[in-house]
Amino acid sequence: QVQLVESGGGVVQPGGSLTLSCAVSGSIFRISDMGWYRQAPGKQRALVAVISSGNSRDYADSVRGRFTISRDNAKNTVYLQMNSLQPEDTAVYYCYANLWITIATRRDYWGQGTQVTVSS
Repeated sequence: QVQLVESGGGVVQPGGSLTLSCAVSGSIFRISDMGWYRQAPGKQRALVAVISSGNSRDYADSVRGRFTISRDNAKNTVYLQMNSLQPEDTAVYYCYANLWITIATRRDYWGQGTQVTVSS
């Protein structure tokens, strides 16, 4: 069974840093895009950052320059390094991956979500 397992959330003070990790477990053929979304209370889930299999990156304007997305293809893992965190970054963060399960079958998978709280 294919799963995305997240870790690294928590509580941090404004200006602090956190790193989120998301590992793909199970049998897969290949990983395409990976990324992170977040959902704050009362708001829709929104893209934070995405990284392609070729390491092209894109960020939401609100996090560009503060967050860095990276991936380790040998470990089937994507990371989100978050610096200069602000209270408005408080949200549940969800990992996303577009996976080729077989050579002919591709679908999206989501992690279970990890809470990030920025508060003094």
